Amino acid sequence: MTVPQPFQYQGSKRALAPLILQYLPVSTTRLVEPFCGSAALSIATAARCRAKEFWLNDLNAPLAKLLSLIVNSPKELGKFYHELWRADHVDALEHYYQVRESFNRTQDAQLLLYLLARCVKGAVRYNGEGLFNQSPDKRRLGTQPDTMQANLNAISALLRGKTIVTSLSYENVLANVREDDVVYMDPPYQGVCGERDSRYLAGIAFDDFVAQLAALNLKNVRYLVSYDGRLGNRSYGKPLPAKLHLTLVEIEAGRSSQATLLGRDEMTVESLYLSRGLAEELEVVPTMRRHRRDEQMQLMEKPVPYGKAKISKRVP
Repeated sequence: MTVPQPFQYQGSKRALAPLILQYLPVSTTRLVEPFCGSAALSIATAARCRAKEFWLNDLNAPLAKLLSLIVNSPKELGKFYHELWRADHVDALEHYYQVRESFNRTQDAQLLLYLLARCVKGAVRYNGEGLFNQSPDKRRLGTQPDTMQANLNAISALLRGKTIVTSLSYENVLANVREDDVVYMDPPYQGVCGERDSRYLAGIAFDDFVAQLAALNLKNVRYLVSYDGRLGNRSYGKPLPAKLHLTLVEIEAGRSSQATLLGRDEMTVESLYLSRGLAEELEVVPTMRRHRRDEQMQLMEKPVPYGKAKISKRVP
């Protein structure tokens, strides 16, 4: 059985989780995600029993509430989804727009689950007023209720009783992390979206983010950051500065589907930065890692002995 996901979510690190987890210490007490999104990395970490506790945070309050419902009330949420999903047999598109309007009016997190399961490519979009405005995928009706319930139950089994969920600013979260935490940050990519993008309710300022990382360094908090990258020969995003003393691991994430459609053979490379303390603990040096598309995280698979395994500068 593969590791469950609650919904499609554009930008999710679910596919890259097997590689990212190789840079998470075996002794992790609590994994903190200030920009958790669909919580893909925490779910993958829990499936591997690689952390004892989790702190999920997202500034998007309905999304954070939805994650809390998934963890703590999966049966009730699944029943609500089932009833809502069944209602779109008559006019699926009109039903979607009605649910979207209702969500924008009420901010009911249960409605958001349906929208995320049904919208185009799981690509969340918000207008200038902060209203969800993504269109429905006309080719499908969203995740089947039985499949959704199974996913919700599985995620709850992994995270319930050891997870807190909040909707705070990332600065607030970082101000309250402990020295024994490991923080994984996947903020809005500044090279793509700047400080305002339709995919996010709010962006972050580059200089402010750098200052927050410097503060974590002073507190000796270990952290990982997914932040910029390359598409072919083009870079997107400003690299994090050398003064932070980070170790860069580049992850070759695969060929860009958009570039392929345009007749270009371009590879997407994502950057993963490790704090000095984490890199020293794991004895990691700058490297390039290749992600295999057939490399999927499995529940209950034999654990890989990560930790202080020295990683060479180039991995073929």
